[in-house]
Amino acid sequence: MKIASTFISIFGVLALVIPPGAAAKPDQGSVQANGITIAYESFGKPDRATILLVGGSGMQLTDWPREFCEQLVQRGYRVVIYDNRDIGLSTQFTASGIPDFAAIVQAATDGKPSPLPYTLYDMADDAVGLLDALGIKKAHIVGASMGGIIAQIVATDHPEHTLSLASIMATDGKPGLPIFANPERLAKIPPPGPDEDKKAYIARMVKTWQVIGSQTYPQDEHVVLERVTRDAERSYCPSCDARQGAASLFTTLEDRRLKIRTIKVPTIVIQGDEDPLIPMEAARDVAANIPGADLRIIHGMGHDIPPHLVNTVVDAILSAASRADRTDKPAGSTKMVNQTATSSQ
Repeated sequence: MKIASTFISIFGVLALVIPPGAAAKPDQGSVQANGITIAYESFGKPDRATILLVGGSGMQLTDWPREFCEQLVQRGYRVVIYDNRDIGLSTQFTASGIPDFAAIVQAATDGKPSPLPYTLYDMADDAVGLLDALGIKKAHIVGASMGGIIAQIVATDHPEHTLSLASIMATDGKPGLPIFANPERLAKIPPPGPDEDKKAYIARMVKTWQVIGSQTYPQDEHVVLERVTRDAERSYCPSCDARQGAASLFTTLEDRRLKIRTIKVPTIVIQGDEDPLIPMEAARDVAANIPGADLRIIHGMGHDIPPHLVNTVVDAILSAASRADRTDKPAGSTKMVNQTATSSQ
């Protein structure tokens, strides 16, 4: 059960990691959808096409930087961010306790039902439920890490709600691919401490972001500490991180290639060439199995989006969103982005 033990060590680190930034105050609220409460924030005018940002494991809505959201708004879109179930201010499943990672791996290997209180399919239904509650018929679905898998499921299971798809740092469960791109680097993440030790939790998460983040564009430790502390004060729930990580692991081990081959909307697959979590082969396979998908490999990007790469990622997302309204763009290309050559920063 090497996979299980490794995942226990790094659960909760599959989130998109991007720095905070300044922006206009968003509309805030919560809705009842799919049997739970979902906390959300919305930027931009309601009459614009919506981009729904789906977070990764352990990621609160506050981890989407205001600068990132504002750039999308300035390009003509409404942006909705939210707390997935079991994280932040959305409904938590604390009564379910800590998951048994070994049992999860075994169930996935044997093709048995998930021994968890929810799956990423439930979380995809949550995303659609949020859109329905907000009166949004269709949206551009953008997901990172675990959120990338959820976004894929929204596109496959709820195509009527999907305008375009951006799958960032995510897999399709192809058998035989390595689970992690760089296990040696991930081994530097310290093991979890006692749940009640918030100070140790914050220190561990700071170290985690330093390990999985872009080594070419490292983030200042004080900035990372501020972000991690802010999130822990907003909502502190280590067992929530564990359950989300377990749900992510279960679906990561599911071969979903046949499902994603049914996706018909414009799709961009985004992957950093320094990501220690998601193998490059996994991103390539996602792009190969979604008809007409573009693959955007971003030089110097790890399992995060550092400030230097925000513009590059926004451009990639909008390349798919803009294709949703036109049909003359050749599909199926692969592009390697050299940030030094393409960034305006």
